[in-house]
Amino acid sequence: MAAALPNSEDDDFAETHDINVTPFIDVILVLLIIFMVAAPLSTVDLPIDLPSANAAPQKKPEKPVYVSLKVDLELFVGETPVKRSDLGRRLSEDSDSKERRIYLRADKSAPYGELMAVLDLIKGAGFTKIALVALEGAPAGGQP
Repeated sequence: MAAALPNSEDDDFAETHDINVTPFIDVILVLLIIFMVAAPLSTVDLPIDLPSANAAPQKKPEKPVYVSLKVDLELFVGETPVKRSDLGRRLSEDSDSKERRIYLRADKSAPYGELMAVLDLIKGAGFTKIALVALEGAPAGGQP
């Protein structure tokens, strides 16, 4: 009884060493599209004319909480309008602790007294770490 040995010329049972990268490329392209769509949605997009400052820019946190005061004195937390009486409650909902830094943005044409009133509302809600947001660069008019 003779056993049949596989013939080296027979390619029916030969192993292939090719890697199919098509599914990998498909997954990478889908992830790229998801990030391209999600990236613009993660920024605050309110039209506020910020004053400029020439101080060194600070490192931005992962998920900042912005309070914005527009020129018409409308108040926003993130991109959501909020009443002044509800500001403290809304900030408590959006931030995980009272030690979290709150970023206050105000239009440069907004009255200074209104900016201070919003600052007092934030402090009254128990938030003591408040940062004022300005544009980077030299101030207008060439003053130091």
